[in-house]
Amino acid sequence: MAEGQEGADSPLSLFAGAVALDVARQSARGSSRADAEGRRVIELRPEQTGDWWDVEALYDLCFAPGREALSSYRLRDDVDPVAGLCLVARDNDGTVAGAIRYWPIRIGAVEALLLGPVAVHPTHQGEGLGGLLIEESLIAAQEAGWDRVMLVGDAPYYNRFGFTKLDGVEMPPPTNPDRVLGRELTPGAWGKITGAVARWSPAG
Repeated sequence: MAEGQEGADSPLSLFAGAVALDVARQSARGSSRADAEGRRVIELRPEQTGDWWDVEALYDLCFAPGREALSSYRLRDDVDPVAGLCLVARDNDGTVAGAIRYWPIRIGAVEALLLGPVAVHPTHQGEGLGGLLIEESLIAAQEAGWDRVMLVGDAPYYNRFGFTKLDGVEMPPPTNPDRVLGRELTPGAWGKITGAVARWSPAG
């Protein structure tokens, strides 16, 4: 991976074959739920300070060595991820089953979100958890007032979440332009925006 909305109070259930995966969301969008009938429960909540190194360990496991050498990481240097949009999924025993992070960026004077990394532990892949992390976090980003989000990834996978190729938006090299994708959280938000993606700074 790159780097169905439910009711706010209803737990999500994902099915992988005959395995039911209950997701208890502990955030403004939902509440936690105890295990029922021996099923695997996933708790999905915003990332906290104490989650940082567990999430980093998951990324190290899921991505190739040297992941931080990717050009997208230069946009994250000395910049804090966006609180409330970074989500962590933990299973019954407290292991991080999946995680997603977002970072603020700029294209000229325009603000945007950079999605990634998103990762799912190998023991939970194929359960739909990656899609859930993406969908839930995008809903949270929209509710928080963000207008646009982008990522670097495979179009065939991310098209299903509403991402399309961003023409004229340039990630730091070496980045394949066909993998620079965006989604509008507000209609028309990407409009005719073009230019180089730059590291976030409050002054722009």
